[in-house]
Amino acid sequence: MKRQEAITNTAFEQLLKLEIEMATFTADWLHCDQLSNYIARMVSHDRRDPLRHSNLLSSALNELLEMSFRSDAQEGELVCDLYRHEQTERIELSFPCPSQQRRFYFELVDGLNDGEKLANYVRVIADETAPIAQAVLLGLAVNYDADIELRASAADALTFVVDLPLERLLN
Repeated sequence: MKRQEAITNTAFEQLLKLEIEMATFTADWLHCDQLSNYIARMVSHDRRDPLRHSNLLSSALNELLEMSFRSDAQEGELVCDLYRHEQTERIELSFPCPSQQRRFYFELVDGLNDGEKLANYVRVIADETAPIAQAVLLGLAVNYDADIELRASAADALTFVVDLPLERLLN
């Protein structure tokens, strides 16, 4: 059984839920950094190295929040749920997303499972014309050993489910 299948069948404990109107969230780019730092500090206090854990989680969450910021949605809510099971943190980030952008994200996430993540990541970060979202998702998969899943949620919303095994990362 692959790690993602094992994690999917595991009970996660909810640590935190954040809901914010998209219009409020997208009013200032700094909200991405502020929210990611706040959330990471809230849930990292009981980890082996809380500062390191908070920094890693904040960086990963910030990347996801910035992707939702770029959706340009002004209606609806951004919902961020944070869960934990043993050494894995799960981020479930839902936000309104136009259908064309949703299709683009589904294609990106499908492409993460081709077995060539590192080679694709190197190619994408060297290509100035590559979509930022592609670099972000590949960066999470390669640098954080993240498992990423995408779910269609409400009518015009999208949910990223990102499992981050932060406690077992060496660097």
